[in-house]
Amino acid sequence: MLDEVLKGEIQAAYRRVLEGLDLTPRYGQRLMIAEIARTLAGIERDEAGRRTSDEHVCVLEAGTGTGKTLAYLLAALPVAKARGKRLVIATATVALQEQVLHQDLPALKAHSGLDFDFALAKGRGRYICVARLDQALDGGEENPTLSLFEQSLASGGDAFQALAQSLGEAYGNGRWAGDRDSWPEAIEDSHWRRLTVDHRQCTNRRCGHFGACAFFRSRRHLDSADVIVANHDLVLADLALGGGVVLPAPGDCIYVFDEGHHLPDKALQHFTHRFAVGGALRWLRTLKKSLAELNTALAVQPTLARLLAGLPQAIDALEPRLGEAFALGHQLAERPQGLVDGEESRHHRFEMGRAPEALRELAAALVVIFAELSRTLESMSDILRESLDPDKHTGLPREQAEAWLPLVALLHGRALEAHALWLAFGEQDDPGEPPRARWLTLERFGGEPELTFSASPVSAAHTLARTLWGSSFGAVVTSATLTALGRFERLQERAGLANRYRYQRLPSPFDYSRAVLSVPREAVDPADREGHERAIVDFVEGLGEHEAVLMLFSSRAQLRGVEKALSSPRRERVLAQDRLPKRELISRHRARVDAGEGSIIFGLASFAEGIDLPGDYLTHVVITRLPFSVPDDPVGATLAEWIESRGGNPFMRISVPDASIKLVQACGRLIRKEADSGRITLLDRRVLTRRYGRALLDALPPFVREIDGVRQDT
Repeated sequence: MLDEVLKGEIQAAYRRVLEGLDLTPRYGQRLMIAEIARTLAGIERDEAGRRTSDEHVCVLEAGTGTGKTLAYLLAALPVAKARGKRLVIATATVALQEQVLHQDLPALKAHSGLDFDFALAKGRGRYICVARLDQALDGGEENPTLSLFEQSLASGGDAFQALAQSLGEAYGNGRWAGDRDSWPEAIEDSHWRRLTVDHRQCTNRRCGHFGACAFFRSRRHLDSADVIVANHDLVLADLALGGGVVLPAPGDCIYVFDEGHHLPDKALQHFTHRFAVGGALRWLRTLKKSLAELNTALAVQPTLARLLAGLPQAIDALEPRLGEAFALGHQLAERPQGLVDGEESRHHRFEMGRAPEALRELAAALVVIFAELSRTLESMSDILRESLDPDKHTGLPREQAEAWLPLVALLHGRALEAHALWLAFGEQDDPGEPPRARWLTLERFGGEPELTFSASPVSAAHTLARTLWGSSFGAVVTSATLTALGRFERLQERAGLANRYRYQRLPSPFDYSRAVLSVPREAVDPADREGHERAIVDFVEGLGEHEAVLMLFSSRAQLRGVEKALSSPRRERVLAQDRLPKRELISRHRARVDAGEGSIIFGLASFAEGIDLPGDYLTHVVITRLPFSVPDDPVGATLAEWIESRGGNPFMRISVPDASIKLVQACGRLIRKEADSGRITLLDRRVLTRRYGRALLDALPPFVREIDGVRQDT
């Protein structure tokens, strides 16, 4: 139960914020505060403060205008402090992360009366490595390992040196904090890779530059912060490392996942393994050529000498096996000749994720070899790390260890990833569980043919249930769109959320009767591709001269086809995605509206979410086609196969619920403020003619409906 002291603290903070920011209290916001506070404060604990109850997660769908951020901060922060836990706010997009960090948290601190500190958490790879920057400023002369791998990848030598000089000066005089995102200009990936390290390459306190390290400077602030602002990827990466590596341990955290509908897809990306055969052969050959240099530098240490002596045998065992994998992959993909002219890439998916016997046998052999290589490289890394410690006497000079550890750690990471991929290809799936998706990708890399093996679970539910929900002290999942067809089942299935958790849809503050949802006579079944495209063109030609319109397309080809077919005067009013950067496109649209002119944005799926054009900046949303995703990606297709094999209907179980979420998001572009109004037009007649159409319409907010020009009673 929520004790009276804590309840009073939350209520008083809410009153002060409303007064300080001159806000009107919202019913949905008050409900959200109460639900989060009840859930988190009601968690049962043992004497050590560990959670002993299983009703510690609440899932809240709260539409635009609810004031979600303020609600979860006001409710969760006092509970976290009272329970001695850290509050981790995880967003899916940079825009929301910046809003929470630079607007919401400062406003809360200024007006709520709550005493707290907050900090931004980023992965190590977002920060400059001072040791690498120092080497770059020396021209790489002091680091012999650069010649092995990075030299061949390095591009624009003068540009890189100029960049390193600018970064070094800005970091040295305190004008820059050392993180990539705060540098005023975009930094090329190839340049940044030479200036940062991952957790395996970093030597932590043993580094000679530790006192000036950008990452650990940020960590010192992080260690004392009550609120940590992160993103979904960083939380998942920390969990994949066992938890408590970059962020506090899950048992010491209360998590809030804003934009929570993205979490299942983000998790799947983290649990996908890939292995590029050509790339592996290239780095193995480079390593083979460099063994003499490695021995000269490191073999003065007896154990390293023994480990290095075994590397030629491991490489000799791997190279022919990888050659077999390259040939077998092309044979299985029925493309011995590789890609045809004009073809950039091609997937070959194994039905139900079942790899052929020959490939499983090859995978089993590769698992053994990569396991041995991983152990060798790990042992070498450990000795190199120990050699950096002045209290340890390994027989290897510190300078040698510091120069070679980044390379050995890099190779160790590659060997581990290769081991994980081949293990996934060689393992048998549990007959009662969904299979892994397994596939090949043929593509070109630098003009050379490449073959990549990939394996992924089709659902992250089990992993999230175990590593996140099961291990955290408490959690809140929220978004404007968490339900599909008005229910939470699809999210539960994808995110591993248990039935016993608390679920609630909060009322919106908006009056949706101010908007009309129209399915006009011009709406056509997209099965008639030419007729559907003509109907869209005719509809655009008939739009009012001064309308502010967002038209959402399901395919780039159709967007381009419609744009091309428009009359010249109408085409001049169109701002099409990919013709301009997103920010510039939105800026021009706003400028046209401010000037009293009409403007039409043509956008794809990414414009159905995250676009905020309130008031007169958007008065008409046109959805050209119901947002069905064909499960033709390897993961979705394998899941669909598995559902069908068990007598299910993947279209009704996956495609329709997912389309419902996307349709709600698309319609949500129109009403962004309480006074907003306008029209939503759906140019896909299937919503009226197919049996799933009623369910899709019923899941939308209560707009006024207009079918074939006739207003309907809701």
